[in-house]
Amino acid sequence: MKEYIIERVVEIADYLVERKCTVREVANVFCVSKSTAHKDLAERLPLIDGERYRLVANVLERNWEERCTRGGEATRNKYKNE
Repeated sequence: MKEYIIERVVEIADYLVERKCTVREVANVFCVSKSTAHKDLAERLPLIDGERYRLVANVLERNWEERCTRGGEATRNKYKNE
């Protein structure tokens, strides 16, 4: 794996854990696609740093559990503001 990819993966992981944000938010901050950010976190990070991956996995699991709530709030706000 190329060095710049390893650096990006570690930076993305640290940002996600520190701010407890979503993959979509991380992708926007680092100017990569959501697919790239997710691949970095789910596939590349375990090969680079297992302990950091466990921290990221906890955040991703929480996001997965909250996603239906977030979607409902977004829909409610969309129609509330119209």
